[in-house]
Amino acid sequence: MKSLLLKRKRAFIIYIIACFFPVIGQLAGNFGFAKLIGVVEAKSFHEFYISIGIMLIIVISTSLLQLASRFLRIRFMRDTLLDIRKQAFDKIMSFSYAHFSKKSKEVYISNLVNDINNFEQIFFHRLLNVIFYIGVYSVSLIILGFYDLKFAIAIFVVSLVVFFITKSFEGKTVKIQEEVSENNEAFTLKASNTFNGLEILKLNNISDKFLDQTIDSINKVETKRFHFTLFTEAQRGLTNILRYVIFVGILMYLIMQAFNDVSLTRITFMIQLANGCVWPIGQVMPMFNELKAALKIYEKITVSDELADENHSGNLPFAFDNQIIAENLTFSYEDHRILNSANFALKKGQKYLLKGASGSGKSTLIKLISKVYEGYEGKITMDGSDFHSLSTEDFNQNVSFIYQDVFLFEDTLRNNITLYKPYSEAAIEEAIVKSGLKELVNAFEMGLDHKIQENGKNLSGGQRQRISIARAIIKKSQILFADEATSSLNEELGRAIEDTLLSLDATVIAISHRFYEGVTEKYDAVLELKSGLLQEYPSDVYFKEVVTI
Repeated sequence: MKSLLLKRKRAFIIYIIACFFPVIGQLAGNFGFAKLIGVVEAKSFHEFYISIGIMLIIVISTSLLQLASRFLRIRFMRDTLLDIRKQAFDKIMSFSYAHFSKKSKEVYISNLVNDINNFEQIFFHRLLNVIFYIGVYSVSLIILGFYDLKFAIAIFVVSLVVFFITKSFEGKTVKIQEEVSENNEAFTLKASNTFNGLEILKLNNISDKFLDQTIDSINKVETKRFHFTLFTEAQRGLTNILRYVIFVGILMYLIMQAFNDVSLTRITFMIQLANGCVWPIGQVMPMFNELKAALKIYEKITVSDELADENHSGNLPFAFDNQIIAENLTFSYEDHRILNSANFALKKGQKYLLKGASGSGKSTLIKLISKVYEGYEGKITMDGSDFHSLSTEDFNQNVSFIYQDVFLFEDTLRNNITLYKPYSEAAIEEAIVKSGLKELVNAFEMGLDHKIQENGKNLSGGQRQRISIARAIIKKSQILFADEATSSLNEELGRAIEDTLLSLDATVIAISHRFYEGVTEKYDAVLELKSGLLQEYPSDVYFKEVVTI
């Protein structure tokens, strides 16, 4: 947080100075009030009019100082919040896919929205008040020291006692704020699940059940917020009791001073100064604890964790000239063994078909050899280089994916095919033709500039899948991973697309349950997964002998 605040040193210094403007106004008001009370002792209308004039000047000046303070602080607050949002987003975007997948996307949305909003509401308001109260306390104590040094020292000692009492609440305050953040994440996840599955809920008349669950999540969030507010107010209540007790003692001491012929103006001013020392005691520490809680939120959403950093340790460039070799490759999800000591080699330029029953681990295997999943046992190498040492970014530049579940951006058809990269019109046209999108493009009045609606809801499943295929074709990657690339296509188009993929100058690793006679046999080899074990067959052997057994 220190680096963030000091990123704009000049602006932060101006912010601190601006926070002190109300301190000047407060002390000036104390002096003016003391002067006005002193008129009673002087019994002079001339002094009274002067005091009234001074008070008017102080009131106007204080209002102007408050306004100036607000304008000087607001830009720094805006820029700092913008930096925090960027840092939080950069942290998430820096994750590898494997690390990102460990949490639901709704958790990240909660971090970007709820946590940052909580931080904004708490941090700057508390920071302003902490600086203000510390300023009032410090200046008041110094001035009191000139009037009565022993009295000032006594107030300072009492302040330290109250400080250590209220500091004991710090840990609990931070913990409750963290629980508020966790409950926000749970609520966002629950609400997202409800909205995403709204069609199913309505069609099956089970929306009431999910409504109850969502309301329960809301209650938990609001309960934790209530606990946080209650706990901080309890801190203030305790410190206020201490403050009133201390102030009564101060008042008794200063009244006794009045018996020693000390002027009423001085006594009044000293009471005001003493109040400036006592009042912050009851306010600043609960706020300081809330400030600490806000900083915990900041660390949670912006500070990169070591595990995520480890996923980016590879720095070797992508170099695929011979083969990818897996040795004793083992992978488990929780307690379920998905892959058991698999050994295979994928040669450059060849085409491989993954077969196996549903849930046998075919998609998992693709994610392992595409550097999406980590945490496996055994070894995967590319031309002798360990997969962990390869740059993930460089690897992704040289591979393409075709998934059964296609994500589309709310943008033009062109940008959804090119993924915002500057391909030539000839390359785009080639991808459109080979993916079977030509008829669809011609059907749109705007052609390639037709706007795709939210995640392609204005397209059929087959049309969406063809866009995914076009993305893979236009990229001309060295390796293509295809997971049920033709599952949503009719027989004729599926056959044509499969033939196109097998004719690409790339290494193809595909999952498919469909068999196109005269086309599917063109795969060089079949990798079959059964009960965690992998067996490799030449395609002609597999389709002539294994399948018929």
